[in-house]
Amino acid sequence: MESTSRDTSIRRGLEAARAGDVDALGRVLESCRAYLLAVAERGLDADLAAKGGASDLVQETLLGAYRDIATFRGRSRAEFLAWLRRILRNNLADLRRSYRGTRKRRIDREQPLDAAAAGGEATAAAVDSVTPGARAVQGERTAALMAALDRIPDHYRQVVVWHQYDRLTFEEIGGRLGRSPESARKLWSRALVRLAQELGPAHDPRG
Repeated sequence: MESTSRDTSIRRGLEAARAGDVDALGRVLESCRAYLLAVAERGLDADLAAKGGASDLVQETLLGAYRDIATFRGRSRAEFLAWLRRILRNNLADLRRSYRGTRKRRIDREQPLDAAAAGGEATAAAVDSVTPGARAVQGERTAALMAALDRIPDHYRQVVVWHQYDRLTFEEIGGRLGRSPESARKLWSRALVRLAQELGPAHDPRG
């Protein structure tokens, strides 16, 4: 019964989103956040699992869904989740490619002359263990996201940061802003739409 109710809710939400209801899309995507986070956490390799890595992947997936919802042709919850998984997995593939390339460049630069005698393991381990390095592998994508955050209005930027990075609930955000939780969620939905517009097609979470 609960599953049927979720399916109906997502189907109606998607229909409203196609009709231009941004808030309806926000409700649908937020209901999928926990699922996407679990998928991201399972997919991240140990050397990519820096704190916040899975959450960042989910954020990019939500932005991609906001921007490209018009391309989704399905109707059911299962079809929608499969579409979101595809976006997320493309994000993860991009992250892996970026990380491997960054790690190789750093090892090539930093490996000492006598590394061959030591097998190079110590250097590779040191590179892999550096959390800031792991967090920086998104390179231009992360820089583009941060720059876009700087361009959107302050109240949009604040709600994105509070919800995505500070992990505040909409009830907590609403309390800070003097709004209801539903009003805070709607503000977040509009903020993500504006953020996706600022990023533009050059920042394609589908790869």
